[in-house]
Amino acid sequence: MSNQHINNQEIATAKKPRNDVRVPKLRFKEFVDDWENDEFGELVRRPKSKYNPVKETLNLPCIELECLSQETGTLLKYFNSKEQKSIKNRFKKGEILFGKLRPYLKKYLKAPFDGVCSSEIWVLEGIKINNEYLYQLIQTHKYNLEVNITSGSKMPRAEWEYISSVKFKYPNLHEQKKITPFLTAVDDKIQQLTQKKTLLDLYKNGVMQQIFSQQLRFKADDGSEFSDWEIHEIGDFIKDRKITATLEAPLYSLTIEHGVVPKSKRYERSFLVKGKENAYKLMHPNDFALNPMNLRFGALARFKGVDNVAVSKYYDIFYCNDECNKDFLEYYLTSYNMIQYYNKMATGTLEEKKRVHYLDFIHFKKLFPSLEEQQKIAAYLSTIDTKIENVQTQIAKTQTFKKGLLQQMFV
Repeated sequence: MSNQHINNQEIATAKKPRNDVRVPKLRFKEFVDDWENDEFGELVRRPKSKYNPVKETLNLPCIELECLSQETGTLLKYFNSKEQKSIKNRFKKGEILFGKLRPYLKKYLKAPFDGVCSSEIWVLEGIKINNEYLYQLIQTHKYNLEVNITSGSKMPRAEWEYISSVKFKYPNLHEQKKITPFLTAVDDKIQQLTQKKTLLDLYKNGVMQQIFSQQLRFKADDGSEFSDWEIHEIGDFIKDRKITATLEAPLYSLTIEHGVVPKSKRYERSFLVKGKENAYKLMHPNDFALNPMNLRFGALARFKGVDNVAVSKYYDIFYCNDECNKDFLEYYLTSYNMIQYYNKMATGTLEEKKRVHYLDFIHFKKLFPSLEEQQKIAAYLSTIDTKIENVQTQIAKTQTFKKGLLQQMFV
């Protein structure tokens, strides 16, 4: 179902907005009554059933916070309850789970089965609202504002005593049952696109494994075979960039998840550089940044921006020379096999202190294809990346569409 289809077929039947705070801006035409207004604790209850893995004989799926994705309502994995040591909350299929620890992460789920979950997860069941409507309600802007009034600074937790006293407006059950299938259709679209992206990611990873193990080889444009891969040091294909950044350059950092990104606003530039010479290195577009402390976890990325930026002086910055294709080098150096290799080659007396020194990195000897085959490999992987990016764009647009619906269909 496309966004346009939903818009034309369903929103067209909604009532025009009224200047009344007791009704939403967007509404189905057959409903005219004002919405009710009750405390959250009157609308929802928290089932109190517990599970003690020491005493119980029944083995159930166990959901921990790490099992829930952020802001998607997706279950990533689950554990066996009998393997747990702490007491858990029980839940039933169809009940709503919400992570109370760091609620800003927006970890929620409509339970797909009976099971148990972490005590850091609320189990919620609708009283005056049905569970499907509750599932949508906890995604609204109002709920997330209120639930993030927390206790604790380092480990903030949502407070049931507070959120249960907050009033929420809600329609009768008949209107709830009209609203929820409409929004569920959008959720289904997001899930379909997310699954498509997951499959593309898996395909890409599988292809990269085959390419870099030489199970999959490319041919020249004339159909001839490329030469055998040859052993080279990584340093044969890169050059160091050792330039001190000026204070005018925007400050960026290297992350394992998202590559080279703008530094968080919570870091004050004046504090970090005060009294320190050569505090930052300059990074050009298409330069690579490497963090020796975290390389074994994948802390290596190419900067995709268009302007020079400043990064920590503790990073090693380098760029690709003319003997290597920069796109290929990015795929190669950040591949799963290479990250495993970095982890193997990391040195240090304590596990948490292990690192990969840059001087060791540049002397790592690995098999490399010819420049021509590198170009073929990079072009092929880039086409897969383009497909993944297109799907991600569709996901983002559909999520934005969903947020807009929530804003207009809830009070």
